[in-house]
Formats: sequence, C-alpha cells, structure tokens
Amino acid sequence: MEAYTGIFMVKPKTVRKLAASKRIDDSPKPDKYFSRAVSKALEALEYLQNEANSMSMNEIASRLQLSKTSAFRLLKTLEATGYVAQDGRGQYKLAPGIHAATPTQWLSKLVRIAVPHMQALTLETTETVSLAALFENRIEVVAVIESPHVIRMSNVVGHILPPNASSLGKAITAFQSAPGRERLLRSFKIYRFTDHTITDPRDLAHEYESIRAQRFAVDREECANDGICFSVPVFGRNEEVSSAISLSMPKFRLRGKEHETSIINALRATASTLASEL
Repeated sequence: MEAYTGIFMVKPKTVRKLAASKRIDDSPKPDKYFSRAVSKALEALEYLQNEANSMSMNEIASRLQLSKTSAFRLLKTLEATGYVAQDGRGQYKLAPGIHAATPTQWLSKLVRIAVPHMQALTLETTETVSLAALFENRIEVVAVIESPHVIRMSNVVGHILPPNASSLGKAITAFQSAPGRERLLRSFKIYRFTDHTITDPRDLAHEYESIRAQRFAVDREECANDGICFSVPVFGRNEEVSSAISLSMPKFRLRGKEHETSIINALRATASTLASEL
C-alpha cells in the first residue's frame, strides 16, 4: 500500500499560473500556402456546429471579422456545395448530415488547449485528470493525464462513458436538452456497475437536476468500488455543454469536505479558463 505523506490543498490560482507558464503555442503559423478563404470557411462551419440556432449572415460576418460581401460569397459557396442550408427566415445552419463535418477541428482545438491545464492540475494534485467530449450519441474520453501514484484511478482515451454513473458522463448529460439526455441514455443503456450506481429513472432525473443546480458532478463509487471522481462542465456560448473535465482518485486519499471543495474549485477554475480560451 502506498504511503500518503500529507494533506494537499488545491490552489486554483497556482494551477492557472502553471498552465500559463507551461503552455506552448503550437498552432500552425500561416505561410505562403495558407488559404484564408478555406480557414474562414472552416471557422464558419465551426460556429454553425456550436450554435443551437440558425445564424444570420450579419452575425456570421461579425464572428468571422469579414465584410458582408465576403461573408455572403463564402456562405453561398458553402450552400452550393451542400455544407450549409438556409432556414425559412433566410438564416444559415449546417445542412442535414453535415453534423460530423467539424467536430474533428473543434476536438483538436479543445485537446490542444486543455492538455497544458490538465498537466498543471495533475502536477498540483497528483491525481488523474481527464477530459471528455460529447459526440452525436455518446460521451467519450478524449485526453487523460495519469496520476504519478502507483495506486490511482485511471482512464483511457476513447473510452465511452456511462451517462448515469461516471462524473464526466453525468456532468455533460445533465446539461443537454431532454431529448438529448434520452438519446445518450438510450444509446449507452442504464447499467449497474456497483451497489452505488444510480439506475432508477426518477433518482437519475433528480441527480441531473442537482448537477444543474450545483454545476458539478460526483461519482461516489458509482463506476468502481473505492474510487471517487469529481467533474465540472466546460460551458460554451449560451451555457451549452459539449465537454467536461474531471479529477479521479482512490477514496482513501480524499481528506474531508474541505479537500473536496478545493478540488471542485480547482476544476471550476480550469474549466472557466478552457471556456475563455476556446
């Protein structure tokens, strides 16, 4: 059994400073082969992907920092090639069947921005930090920074998370629309992993309501015995949630309510930073 050398307190400000000092700008630098038109078209698709409602040409032009003429030309090209469509009000949205066109770009950006902050959080807490993202009908782990401890809670990139049991799954599912929650639960099914897993639909509805009110989720031995995991959603524009960040640890290393609160505060600070940088 690994010895514990003392109680640590998570310091959100320290985490942010560490992330800022460690982060390297590895984004590609435009060169002579860089196409600004293609870049703007991908940005437009990304905005439309992330918005729940259709967007007007003027709004898209403002977001892309383009003139109305340039935005009109870009949108007409995307419409002609089948990537976007107009609704009954003349506003733009992704064309049917194109919902998978931009997540790769968004996901790459999410992971690139998140990993330095995750490394800082693991360095500060010595526990496993994970990032999950919402896909069409599932919630999937997209990045993991493992704890250096021999005895630890682990995670695996690509792992599909139970929306009724894992803290990441619950944190993302709780903030979806009612049909969205149903789709995720129907796709994964409601499984019992331990005696603590929530499987009753009424209890699960109450759990999601509590998560929305407190804006964090906890897995208290619901996925694995003797493990505990805290998760905070990353809020986007209009409070939509497409990702969440978590900290997992063996139950024996959790040292009381004050320690628990400090972990949640650190996760919130990290999630807030991710939201602003995204």
